[in-house]
Amino acid sequence: MTAAVKTPPSMKPAPAPERTVMLVLIFLVTSALLLVSHNGPLLEGLGGLGTFLRNPIVEALLVSLFLANILFAHLWRAAPWARAVVGLGSLLIVLPLAGREDTSLLDLSIQIMIFAALALGLNIVVGLAGLLDLGYVAFFAVGAYTWGIFASPRFAEVLRYYGENPGATNAGTLAIGLFLVVVTAASMVYVNRLTARTAPTRTTTWSFRLASIGLIAGLVLAARATIVLMSGQAGSLANGINPGFFWLFLALSIMAAAIVGVLIGLPVLRLKGDYLAIITLGLGEVIRVLANNLDLYTAGSQGITPIKSASVPWFNAIAGALGFTEDQYYLLFLYFLVLVVIAVILTVNVRLDRSRIGRAWIAIRDDEVAAQAMGVPLVQTKLIAFATGASFAGVMGMIFAAKQTFISPESFNLFQSIGVLSMVILGGMGSFPGVILGAAVVTLLNLRILPGLGEATANLGIPQQVNPGQLQRLIFGIILVAMMLLRPEGLLPSRRRTLELHHDDNQEDDSGHGSGGSLNAGPIEVLSPGLAPASENERSGGTK
Repeated sequence: MTAAVKTPPSMKPAPAPERTVMLVLIFLVTSALLLVSHNGPLLEGLGGLGTFLRNPIVEALLVSLFLANILFAHLWRAAPWARAVVGLGSLLIVLPLAGREDTSLLDLSIQIMIFAALALGLNIVVGLAGLLDLGYVAFFAVGAYTWGIFASPRFAEVLRYYGENPGATNAGTLAIGLFLVVVTAASMVYVNRLTARTAPTRTTTWSFRLASIGLIAGLVLAARATIVLMSGQAGSLANGINPGFFWLFLALSIMAAAIVGVLIGLPVLRLKGDYLAIITLGLGEVIRVLANNLDLYTAGSQGITPIKSASVPWFNAIAGALGFTEDQYYLLFLYFLVLVVIAVILTVNVRLDRSRIGRAWIAIRDDEVAAQAMGVPLVQTKLIAFATGASFAGVMGMIFAAKQTFISPESFNLFQSIGVLSMVILGGMGSFPGVILGAAVVTLLNLRILPGLGEATANLGIPQQVNPGQLQRLIFGIILVAMMLLRPEGLLPSRRRTLELHHDDNQEDDSGHGSGGSLNAGPIEVLSPGLAPASENERSGGTK
């Protein structure tokens, strides 16, 4: 027999030159169309062509075609230099230049990337760990309010209230709170190490729970005492804290969202399936109701405004030199910041997926009983998934608050969680490029394509009841249903997910190549390997 010759891993097929040329050509054409369609003075001089390019549907399609360049650069087997030029050129040059002429395009790009980061976080919880979370937007709200309260006039209102109502709070209260935090944190670490060496007992379990309660009480006392002691500075903080603290609050928003994720996960992660979905939905609504009722901190349904963004003088100088106006500085800064955060989140996702934790998540998703039998700690591994996904949502919630300069409880309702979940499912659960594509598609549909369709058909005499502008949710729902029927694995699925959904299609009947009967034939006698025995008393395999 001739041995099969395997191709060495280093000998990959060379990229096709025609695909490289086509990729660069499409990038140049779509970039030119995008820049022209968002240049108001130039469109006025183009007459009828300018009117056509200004049409909302045409504009939405041009934006979609341009963003498809990045998808082509990822999928096509083109030269590496061409893929790098198209990807980096689209994100770092063309989009900012087009956004300089049309600020709404810059805002749309930031919104797409914020939802892409949220989808990447939820993909860890749902796509890898298999935990159906319908309250994911709660962590998004935690990050937004963490920055929104302190970077707005709301913080001065809180200080004034506690200055007028200090109660018995003083420096001694601060000392007691800090002492509780240190002692209970040390106790939790000790109990955790003790249970790592021996099996947990009822005593260690209750000790850990009591220490957790003490830690929360200590944090509350320390925070209240700090606010009371700072109440004399309410006048100097009338517009919120210094924007220079933006970078510190990026870390704090990650920590706050991760802690809330652990606190929510501890009592619910023993559930699974529909029960987990219902209870996470309820907890997500609890966070929204709290934001609506805690008027002192969140201003209730009126919302918090204005919220500051980071102040980066050297970046503003560069933006001014490139022709951006002052009101565009913060948007351009947030655009590049979100790009960096997306790159970090994507790197963390890829490394986690290939790590021991990632394999444990997948094992839990496939079969919890088998995973536990193989030594995977279920609660701990699920908590890591919840905390990781929540931290991504927290940092993006802070950036969202800085971009919008206004947040209210209505920004974090159930439909936001469902929207992010639809991005994950539509793009492909477990696929990192897929969920980014799903976020881009869903955001474009909701913010540009469907509203543009309604605006373009507003003057065509269509009854208001059936106008596409009034039926956006219905059209979006039909698109999702059709997608799930025609391509349930998603737009850009992972190979693992594709094999799971099409397992039966990949099974081949090779019995026809041997001497045995076909699998589809009638009942046959199954014989032992080797020669068939002539009688019942003969040894297996026909040996004598």
